[in-house]
Amino acid sequence: MSSTPTREIARRVFAQEFNDATYTFKESDDDRAPVYVLLPTGQRANRVFVVGTLTETDDVGEEAEYWQGRIVDPNGDTFFTYAGQYQPDAASMLRDLEPPEYVAVVGKPRTYETDDGNVNVSIRPESITAVDETTRDRWVVETAERTLERIQAFETETPDEYVQMAREEYDLPVENYRRSAVSALGKLQETAPSAD
Repeated sequence: MSSTPTREIARRVFAQEFNDATYTFKESDDDRAPVYVLLPTGQRANRVFVVGTLTETDDVGEEAEYWQGRIVDPNGDTFFTYAGQYQPDAASMLRDLEPPEYVAVVGKPRTYETDDGNVNVSIRPESITAVDETTRDRWVVETAERTLERIQAFETETPDEYVQMAREEYDLPVENYRRSAVSALGKLQETAPSAD
């Protein structure tokens, strides 16, 4: 049997839930064990897949290039992504893209504590790709479906360990994420061309 580690599934998540996912954990004490962020709907995520409008890029590095990208989902909520010398392809995409532009990002969630004790969540990108509106729309539909599935699992009588963990770690109504999913779907219908 191959001992090659398999890559984790990249979870689809809207920015509101992603930004609320401030709790991280490892499943083992091994130094190389993956770090997971716990989504408030009760799923662990080592990688995420997001699509939205890149509205702003900025080189925030002091010594070397370190690019920040601001990506907005259909609800107007923001993902932040940061890429530097260790993510050269993603950094060059952020350098070269001209906002506004639809982009797809696959990357690892990263949390850091600010001086005032808040926890911010960002994405360390593995890849950033310019995409079209159809791709963005398909992502919105699939992300809404995944979000609603997670909420359904969260509300069951016999939750799994990650749902249990989310119930303990977060004091957030999952109803917020249901509204977020429904709102994103509604925004797609607003922009859809009417069939005359």
